[in-house]
Amino acid sequence: MRSYKVLLACLMTVLAVAGCNRSNTIPDGAVPAEADSDRGASTTGADSGRPGGFEALDGDSSAAPELMDQLVVYFEFDSSDIRADFNSMLAGHGQYLAANPNAQVRLEGHADERGSREYNIGLGERRAQSVRRILLLQGATAGQLSTVSYGEERPAAVGSDEETYTLNRRVELVYR
Repeated sequence: MRSYKVLLACLMTVLAVAGCNRSNTIPDGAVPAEADSDRGASTTGADSGRPGGFEALDGDSSAAPELMDQLVVYFEFDSSDIRADFNSMLAGHGQYLAANPNAQVRLEGHADERGSREYNIGLGERRAQSVRRILLLQGATAGQLSTVSYGEERPAAVGSDEETYTLNRRVELVYR
């Protein structure tokens, strides 16, 4: 009986820690940063498997086309915090979704190969949820957004160096 109480106490502690969340809001007055070309900070519609470009979805985009062609958000190691250089990109996507209620996007979370499979699935989900929260704050509706985590299972690049890891720590926005 005592072992059940200890197990229950441990489980409650883990759930309490997992429930803690850091704020991932876009700061007021954030200045758009240029995409870092060395890190591959953008992916065009042709590379994403979507025909056309972003405007092909509904024709009336309220955001700048160059922002709308960026479909990947990259993350730091072991983090689900949105980097400041992606604030303007996500603001553009959120505004597009708010102006186009029929548009839908799937947020695919990914992680590099470091960490256990289970941990990386969870990290990919936290990353996708961080992007989801930002899009909701920008005016997208919950019905327009879905999330999935692939963890380390679908790498963008293969290798075991920092450049490869950087490319694999991402959330891809896949419009449907």
